[in-house]
Amino acid sequence: MFTGIIQAIGTIARVESRGGDTRLVVDAAGLDTADVAIGDSICVSGVCLTAVAIDAGTFAADVSTETLSCTTLGTLKSGDCVNLEKSLRLADRLGGHLVSGHVDGVGRILAVEPDARSQRWTFEVPSGLSRYIAAKGSVCIDGVSLTVNEVAANRFGVNLIPHTIGATTFQYKRIGDSVNIEVDLIARYVERLHGAST
Repeated sequence: MFTGIIQAIGTIARVESRGGDTRLVVDAAGLDTADVAIGDSICVSGVCLTAVAIDAGTFAADVSTETLSCTTLGTLKSGDCVNLEKSLRLADRLGGHLVSGHVDGVGRILAVEPDARSQRWTFEVPSGLSRYIAAKGSVCIDGVSLTVNEVAANRFGVNLIPHTIGATTFQYKRIGDSVNIEVDLIARYVERLHGAST
């Protein structure tokens, strides 16, 4: 589990083809990996990955064909920046919301507009995901916990303060870029329970 509070921006050092799937080697010099062991989870731009190697400011993670097909990780190349967060410990503060790192779909940036010192961003999501997104609810975009401002059909908006932009890969994003979307865990389980009771 994660919180959606980004701890560092990493850079893709290498993308290695491994028998049909991929190994990502991430330069994570800004992330304190002293307490990370092989087998631990690290959230990479919203995707929970398992560290399979750790070495002097870098870590490697294998990415399955399933994950490559339903996230943006399959489009990454050397030099690309990614959001990083280590897994949550029970004693940690929950500054964002509960994030699993299991991406529900890929969305797209539709608009970025200034709003005083902040920015308002509008995203489009696959139609099947829109029912899980509610105004003033939580959503995770590329691993970042955000509050939804408004929802209309398969579009929703969020507000990004300067700190969030500067501390995440949002500073590099442009209109038309794809992003990983994870809806709120509670919304998913409520639907599942409701379906099982009818």
